[in-house]
Amino acid sequence: MLRFITQCNDPLLEYIRDDPVRPDIPAEFRVSNHRFISALVEETPRAIVCVSLHKFVPQAVQELEQTDAEADTAIFYTIWSYAPGAGAELLRETVAGIRQQFPNIKNFVTLSPKTEMARRFHLKNGARVMRENADTVNYEYCNL
Repeated sequence: MLRFITQCNDPLLEYIRDDPVRPDIPAEFRVSNHRFISALVEETPRAIVCVSLHKFVPQAVQELEQTDAEADTAIFYTIWSYAPGAGAELLRETVAGIRQQFPNIKNFVTLSPKTEMARRFHLKNGARVMRENADTVNYEYCNL
């Protein structure tokens, strides 16, 4: 089951301690100002992705603070899974959920670290390299 987490008191927020990409980002930041967490949950999470809504594509983590109510782009800025294949399933379901809840969102882009693991994951799941930045890579998902 897909769950969007938007409140600081949600018990699933405790799982951000497992974030391998951006563990330094606090829970309060992740669920405020047009930002939320999407989780694929059975009894416990199978995969988690953090999402920020924008009218532009950020090149650095600091730019995630500049959200916009008129957003047209969902930025996936960290993702991790606890089960094989769950990350890809979560991305597909999250895109579907965003399209339903936020019909103005037309673009789905990552703010990924420059790692081989991130590259393999995103390219394997249908993304293309949109832009390489100083410390990050933006992968764009066009067919989810």
